[in-house]
Parts: sequence; structure tokens; C-alpha cells
Amino acid sequence: MAITITAFERSPDGGKGLARDTRVRWALEEVGQPYEVRLVSFSAMQEPAHLALHPFGQIPTYEDGDLGLFETGAIVFHIAERHAGLFPDDANARARAITWMFAALSTVEPPILELGNARLLEGDKSWTAQRMPLVKDRVHNRLGQLSRRLGDADWLDGAFSAGDLMMVSVLLRLKASGLLDAYPNLSAYLARGEARPAYKRAFEAQWAVNTGKPPTG
Repeated sequence: MAITITAFERSPDGGKGLARDTRVRWALEEVGQPYEVRLVSFSAMQEPAHLALHPFGQIPTYEDGDLGLFETGAIVFHIAERHAGLFPDDANARARAITWMFAALSTVEPPILELGNARLLEGDKSWTAQRMPLVKDRVHNRLGQLSRRLGDADWLDGAFSAGDLMMVSVLLRLKASGLLDAYPNLSAYLARGEARPAYKRAFEAQWAVNTGKPPTG
């Protein structure tokens, strides 16, 4: 049986690669594994069949035979463990790659998501003008720390790994904000991730679902 993942029937971002199924698509493309995509609507995500796969009614999910997984980090971790290409062979380097996966999801992404929520969900509140600088400061704090650690390296720890896949995916949420402009090395890091053929294939697949046409530019 082919690997099957779920994705939005219509992504809230219009196919710009921010939906979390893109991360799973990218991982599968990096390791050269074919997969099928089952598109689900927002209403279907709350139905028993989908909730049996993802108890919180979200996407993506991952099915391979009798194995069903949810949570993007867990799915990408499983893919990286099962197929060569996303974890180094050296045990210590592999452990560091896993550490960067956790850092991307647990340390860098939360303030970025907070910023997005502040803009989209709280933009009309009377206190938004006072709160927004604080939220941005938290994002800049994390970006500054990450920028200093990356330095002039191409990737976070030697060769590209699942840690970079997750970190680039997280930073993509800031691409349109202009906040990365203050960190040229992070902007270049993001561009290197987007330039990978596997990422391009993942992006194009999600874009086509949402627009019915290939991306331009």
C-alpha cells in the first residue's frame, strides 16, 4: 500500500506552502518515497473517520499500512528514521538533527505563531497596538539567537537534515512579514531551503491543489 497523507481541500493560505502538509510532502520528496494525498474539507476534519486518525481534527495525517500517525513533527521524524536522506549516519549528528527539529517546533515557531494570531485574530482589539511590539520583540529575540548560531554556515549542523527542513518550514511563516530582512543569513538560509528540488516539488503539489495551475516565477 502507498503512503497516504491528508491535506486541506482548500488551504487557508491559498497554497503558499504554510499548511503543515507541505512539511510532510517535503520530507517524502527528500527521501524519494511516493505518496498519495487525500484531500479533506474543514467539515470532514470533524467527522469520526478523520478524528480516528487525528483526535484534534487537524491535518496532516499519515497512513502506511496499519500505521496511522498525526502531528507533523512525529510524521517527519518517522519518515527520517525509516528512510535515508534526512538523518546523518553518525549517531551524535543524528541526535543533533533531532534536537533542531524540536527547537524549530518548540522554541522558534511559538512566537511566530503568536505574531500571526495577533495580526489575524486580534488585529481589531483596542489593545493590539500596545501588544504588537512585545510580540515582535519575542520573534526578534529568537531570530537573533538563531542567526548567531547559524553564522555563515549553509545548514544548522553540517549537511541538510530534518532539522533544517523543520526550521525552514517555520521561517517560511515570516517570509512576507519583512522581519527576516534584519537577518541576511537567515534570509539566505530560507532561500536555500526553498531552492531544494524536493521542496519545489512539494510546494508545486500543494499550490496545484489550491489553484489548479502550476506556480509562476
